[in-house]
Amino acid sequence: MPSDLMKKYTAGIVGGAGFAAGELIRIILTHPEITLKFVQSRSHAGQPVSQVHQDLIGDTELKFSDKIEAPVDVLFLAQSHGEAGKILDSTKVPADTRIIDLSQDFRFSSSDRFGFVYGLPEVNHNEVQRAKYLANPGCFATAILLGLLPLAAENLLTNAVHITAITGSTGAGQNPADTLHFSWRYSNLSVYKAFEHQHLHEINAQLRETGNHEIPPVYFVPVRGNFTRGILASITTGTERSLQDIAGIYTKYYKNAPFTIVTDANPDLKTVINTNKCLVFLQKHRDMLLIITVIDNLIKGAAGQAVQNMNLMLGLPEVSGLNLKASVY
Repeated sequence: MPSDLMKKYTAGIVGGAGFAAGELIRIILTHPEITLKFVQSRSHAGQPVSQVHQDLIGDTELKFSDKIEAPVDVLFLAQSHGEAGKILDSTKVPADTRIIDLSQDFRFSSSDRFGFVYGLPEVNHNEVQRAKYLANPGCFATAILLGLLPLAAENLLTNAVHITAITGSTGAGQNPADTLHFSWRYSNLSVYKAFEHQHLHEINAQLRETGNHEIPPVYFVPVRGNFTRGILASITTGTERSLQDIAGIYTKYYKNAPFTIVTDANPDLKTVINTNKCLVFLQKHRDMLLIITVIDNLIKGAAGQAVQNMNLMLGLPEVSGLNLKASVY
């Protein structure tokens, strides 16, 4: 890996103790163009970063800071929902610092006072390149939108969409909860927030914007999985178009997307865990189209996508620092 003296840009992370922040630290430490200048955490200030993220033992001597050590070229906000606006209101951020927020605070224009761009690079590639402030998409929203956007772009979403998506326990964050205990999760499944999950808002908004018209009802049933990381989304909708036509539309739509791959192989979670990939599989039964997508919720659904967006914002190769290997065994 190149030494920090050879790297061109600096980055800082606010809220560095969570799962997604841990993945962000890991990726940035090995990024060939980025030096990680600081990682802030009020609850762990002064402690070694590797004491909290023990997979980084031997990889960094950084300690958590109690403050934002500006200036940096890129500032990642990885705190809980509702905190990003407070930080921007209370912190004087240099005018040339790019900001990437991993929370849901600025994914909707109605709640945005700063001019954030919605950062799904497969659809907003040019906007991301020009952005100063960027809202990283939600993990469920990423998996589901990547399964539906090619249809929306061709105005082929004309029938109700039904989605069942299962997620690992890390999707709920680190705060203790009954449904995160090993004894509860092990050998167990459960539905939660059926038809009203918060990511539905950004899913519907992006589908409408992509197709530039009203969309049919989208029914989303999230499922808690008995594993730690990953999302598998199973999406069905009616269409009279042939599977060959649909596959051609998807392949063309993602031809320049380095991490979203249309595959003939029915994917499982392990094919994407620890990577920034999204695999998309298509199947047709009579007039019903099945779309399966799989992502790592902490990487393509959070930290990896944030780095992908950072690369675009800084004019770096989109794949820089993200050539990651899946753990399939």
